[in-house]
Amino acid sequence: MDLFGLVSSKARYAGLNLVAAVPIDRYDGLAAPDYRAGAIWPECRSIVLLGNGGADFWRAFKVHVANNNGWFERDNPLDDFTREFVDKEIVGPIRALGQRCIAVYPFGQGPALNFMQLATVAGLAAPSIIGVVVHPVFGPWIAFRAALLVDREIDHPGSAIDFDPCPTCSTRSCVSACPAAAVSFPGGWNIHGCLVHRVEAHSDCVDRCHARIACVLGPENRYPDDELAYHQQRALRVMLPYYEKMK
Repeated sequence: MDLFGLVSSKARYAGLNLVAAVPIDRYDGLAAPDYRAGAIWPECRSIVLLGNGGADFWRAFKVHVANNNGWFERDNPLDDFTREFVDKEIVGPIRALGQRCIAVYPFGQGPALNFMQLATVAGLAAPSIIGVVVHPVFGPWIAFRAALLVDREIDHPGSAIDFDPCPTCSTRSCVSACPAAAVSFPGGWNIHGCLVHRVEAHSDCVDRCHARIACVLGPENRYPDDELAYHQQRALRVMLPYYEKMK
């Protein structure tokens, strides 16, 4: 089995069903200097992006929580599960084969990549007006959990190359669904308006993003309610320091 096949096979065990790979130049040529893979590891030749579409990753996480007492009480239990699974079940086997690999995560301390830009370059998502990237099948119900830097060239993009749904969407139900009026076309997501509403009148957004739910793409793949609440509450926790600086 080739490296990409190995990664894809291992990733599926935890519901990481969105996997693509791009040569480093394709991403680094667009990324800001501080977010380039070559700045993390000059010998890197390709980036393998791991993400999930739908609820399978959340289900795998809940099984892990049920089997590990006290796990959910951690500060960031989902991030910790992500790191543990990727490091042990994907990076470990790659290195056991004598291949070099560095995992980069979109959370915590350490090296950084622009995961939304990487997802677009890798053909796994496209920008949208609601502030998150979207997939042709899973819509906005996707997330990118890790990127693997490897020292061999792999070119295996996803199906969302040149995907650009918002300009041709005739419904744009996300615009009217946002109680903060923070979504518009072609303006996109008004971060300031969203932030102020979430902090000062967040009761109607405490456990879900109404604009995201209203998106016409992939509604059947919507996250379950407990996952929606988990992400929404942690997003608010991250937003609060920025709100304090605005006052």
